[in-house]
Amino acid sequence: MDLKGLKVAALVTDGFEQAELLSPKQALEQAGATVDVVSPKDGKVKAWDETDWGKEVPVDVKLSDARPSDYDALLLPGGAMNPDHLRAMPEAVQFAKSFFTSNKPVAAICHAPWLLAEADVIKGRTLTSYKSIRTDLKNAGANVVDKEVVVDGNLTTSRNPHDLPAFNKTIIEQFAKGAGKQANAVNAD
Repeated sequence: MDLKGLKVAALVTDGFEQAELLSPKQALEQAGATVDVVSPKDGKVKAWDETDWGKEVPVDVKLSDARPSDYDALLLPGGAMNPDHLRAMPEAVQFAKSFFTSNKPVAAICHAPWLLAEADVIKGRTLTSYKSIRTDLKNAGANVVDKEVVVDGNLTTSRNPHDLPAFNKTIIEQFAKGAGKQANAVNAD
């Protein structure tokens, strides 16, 4: 799949699960996409690497300066701390919600659907997540299943870092489809 020209926002703050940002980011970039790390923080954000702090990753665009209209898709890495902090920030919640309003592709792994529950965009959708937040997602109206990857409309979800190979393959396919829909909608205007 060729994602040349596709621009993806990866929304994170300190405590994102390292593999859940770096692996999809690398896969998307190898497929031709541009991936911007978007964060409420300036400078760098610090990853959580399974049991301890991991790498620092440069922030490309500060959340306050990021416009959803500049992006074709959204990547939401997990880690318990990352989405827990983001869901308490109205600007992060609104940023994520806007991708659903525009029907752009969204990929969320592990704990990341917590942010989507806060954005009130998962009611009636089928998705998967890390096992400890499934009750929260059900309470937000989602149909939660235990599968490696789930696609429901513009939303792709996975459970944890072990699912990354399938998640990466699927988000490349879904982002390519979503970009095609966006291009067709623009051409139809």
